[in-house]
Amino acid sequence: MARGSGLKVLDFYRKIPEDFQKQTAVGASLSICAGLFMLILFFVELWAFLATTTDTSVILDTNSDTLLRINFNITMMDLACDFVSVDVYDVLGTNTQNMTKNIEKWQLDENGVKRIFQGRNKEVKEISHDEHHPDIETLHKNGVHAIAIGEDGSFEDFLESHKFSFVNFYAPWCIWCQRLEPTWEAFAERLESLEGTDQELQVDVAKVDCVANRNLCATQRVMAFPTLRLFKDSEPFSADYKNDRTVVALEAFVKTKLAMEEKMKDWHPKRVEKVVAVNKDHPGCMVSGHLLVNRVPGNFHIEAKSKSHNLDASMTNLSHAVNHLSFGFPLTKDQKRKMAKFSEFATVNPLDDMVYVTKDFHQAHHHFSKVISTHYQTPSVMSRIKKIMGYQMLTQSQIMQYEIMDVPEAKFSYDLSPMAVVVAIKGRRWYDFITSLCAIIGGTFTVVGLLDSFLHKIVKSDKGL
Repeated sequence: MARGSGLKVLDFYRKIPEDFQKQTAVGASLSICAGLFMLILFFVELWAFLATTTDTSVILDTNSDTLLRINFNITMMDLACDFVSVDVYDVLGTNTQNMTKNIEKWQLDENGVKRIFQGRNKEVKEISHDEHHPDIETLHKNGVHAIAIGEDGSFEDFLESHKFSFVNFYAPWCIWCQRLEPTWEAFAERLESLEGTDQELQVDVAKVDCVANRNLCATQRVMAFPTLRLFKDSEPFSADYKNDRTVVALEAFVKTKLAMEEKMKDWHPKRVEKVVAVNKDHPGCMVSGHLLVNRVPGNFHIEAKSKSHNLDASMTNLSHAVNHLSFGFPLTKDQKRKMAKFSEFATVNPLDDMVYVTKDFHQAHHHFSKVISTHYQTPSVMSRIKKIMGYQMLTQSQIMQYEIMDVPEAKFSYDLSPMAVVVAIKGRRWYDFITSLCAIIGGTFTVVGLLDSFLHKIVKSDKGL
């Protein structure tokens, strides 16, 4: 009779009758060992399958974007927000000064904590000036009304002898001070004319030449001319005056401050202290936002600048802390989750949380960054590749020396690398995993079977002896 017919001829797994099968203790022991061995290899293979590796390669940068986004958050430790200017230059000739679009400024307190929101996309206000006053010599014909005080002790004596004092810190070479001088004298004469009337304002007006009294102005931290400061009992009473430089505006400012002083007499001391603290000037400004610049080498820098002041270069301190500096558009939540897999590329912004303090005059830190396009590739379902575009930075910082008359600037230069980096996460394919499992099961079963046959023959031969 034929051994098989039809499809049975194709049976690779032919069965042996149970009557011809024999169970042994050695076979059982080997079966248990084989099962444990296959289980261990299965978990090792599963661990290897779930693990991924990061592979990097270098290619020519084919990025066709015409604009590059720069994200920044920088704290200027000793520069008021009124004088902070963000300027952009590049090799194509772009020269944009005092950028305000997409930029926020926060005034800081003496501890570096955000205190007052200075403005978003805020253009510097144009200041009005009186133009109808006679020249200073004509105004002085009936006497000098704005008293000149200085380092000879007259400054301290003047403040101590007057409850309220309004002082103009100026420099003779300053064009804005020259323009203000007749208005300031006319303002002082106006307040004197109100003495003895119902409209009397108990504020005395003075002026300090900061060229002749350099140490005094340095002690008062005067870095811009003119600086108009109201004192009460020898201490600054409010933030420096920054509005229109007209007699009417100056008089209105004084009236407002005196009215506030009268109002605060009935307040609780803690409330008064809080209001006074808020109205004081504190150096320090946090500048944050983003810039869209041409995708070519260039720089953006932060410097002290004003439309209505002349800056004292020697008093300009550009010490700063880089809270954040990066290039490219911010990542979405999903992209951030995927980027978490690239742990070795987590520190792509080396300037973050770095502090750069300038201890000497006429110096500032400059930062040079090589910006490298980086393409991150992450595997997804059905082995499709998800691509995320980002940038890495290689930075170097150093202190630059400035000429005596030049105002220092904190400069951030950038240059784009012609090469790009591709970072890919690689893992094993599912069919590799299945193939390995089959090899483990089949190989173990075969090897243990051969070992069992060998041991069985040895035992059988020993019994025959």
